[in-house]
Amino acid sequence: MKKVTINSVASHAGVSKKTVSRVLNNEPNVSAATREKVLKVFKELDYTPNPIARGLAQNRSFIIGCIYDNPSKSYITRVQTGALAACQENNYNLLIHPCELRGDALINNIDQLLQSSRLDGLVLTPPFSDFAELADFLKSKNIPYARVASAVLEDDSISVRSNDEQGAFEITEHLISLGHTAIAFIKGHPDHSATEQRFMGYRRALATHGIEFEERLVEEGNFSYHSGVDSARSILDLSPRPTAVFASNDYMAAAVLKLATQRSLKVPEDISIAGFDNAPIARHIWPGLTTIAQPVEEMTKQAVTQLIASIVEPQEKPYQATLEAKLITRESTAAVK
Repeated sequence: MKKVTINSVASHAGVSKKTVSRVLNNEPNVSAATREKVLKVFKELDYTPNPIARGLAQNRSFIIGCIYDNPSKSYITRVQTGALAACQENNYNLLIHPCELRGDALINNIDQLLQSSRLDGLVLTPPFSDFAELADFLKSKNIPYARVASAVLEDDSISVRSNDEQGAFEITEHLISLGHTAIAFIKGHPDHSATEQRFMGYRRALATHGIEFEERLVEEGNFSYHSGVDSARSILDLSPRPTAVFASNDYMAAAVLKLATQRSLKVPEDISIAGFDNAPIARHIWPGLTTIAQPVEEMTKQAVTQLIASIVEPQEKPYQATLEAKLITRESTAAVK
C-alpha cells in the first residue's frame, strides 16, 4: 500500500504543501473553508503525520512537557486529561515528568529533561507554577512555558488559574449561613500558593461576618489524606469542639469524615465537614462532601492551548485568565444544632 504523504494531501485538496503544513500545525492565516477542506482530506486518505520528519522540518519536537509534584493522584489525572485534550487538538504529544525537588536540584533536573527530550515548551503545575527561580531559568534558556493555578497574574507569562480565595470565602460563608461560628480550618502544603489563597478566603469570610479568628482552630496539612487524619485528630480533641471543619482539599476532608465517624460523631448532625476541589472522592463517599469545584481540566487545557499557540506564533501579550470556582453543596454540611 502506497504511503500517504503531505504532497498527496496537498494534491487531493488542491492546495499548496505549505497550506497543508499550516493546517497540520494549527497555524493562522488559513481560511476556515480551506482548513475544513484539508482536514476532510486527512480523514479520507487516513493521513498520519510522521512526527520525526515533521519535527526535523520545522526544528520542533512537537512535545509539550508537564511537571508536577502533588500528593493528590486525582488532581494529577485531571491535569493530564486537560493537557492531553489540548495536545491532541493541536497534533502535539505530552510528556509527564514528576518532580520532588527544590532549589538547584530542581533546576538541574529540568535542565537534563530539556536536553534529553527537546521539549517545545513546558507546563508548570503547583507548586512549580510559583517558583520564580524556575521561571527565570526557563526564560534564560528561551523555553516557552505556561503556569497553571498560579497565585500571580502580574507576570509576562501565560497563566490560567481559578479564584481559590473567592471559593474558600464562599464555602466558609456557606457554613456561617448554617449557623456555624466555630469553624476549624486545615491548611494545604506550604509550597502551594493555593494554600495561602484558601486560608485568606476563610479568614475574609470570618471577618466579613464579625466572627473572631481563632488560631487554635487552624491545623497544618499538606493536601494528603494522612495529613488530614493527623489534623482531624487534633481538631476533634479540642474542647469545646468546633461544629464545622473546612479542609483545603477533599482528601483531607474525607480523612476528617472518617475519623469523626470512628468517634461515633454523626455527619452533619454533630459536625459539618467541607472540602475543596470536587475530586471524585467528594462524590463517592457518604455523606457526599460539600466542596468547591475547581476547573482543573479546563485550566490546564487553556494553558496548553495557549502555550502551543505562542510557540507557533509568539504573542505580544501573554494569555492570562482566572476561571470561576463554584460551590457545590452536598450532605456533609447542615445547620448547627
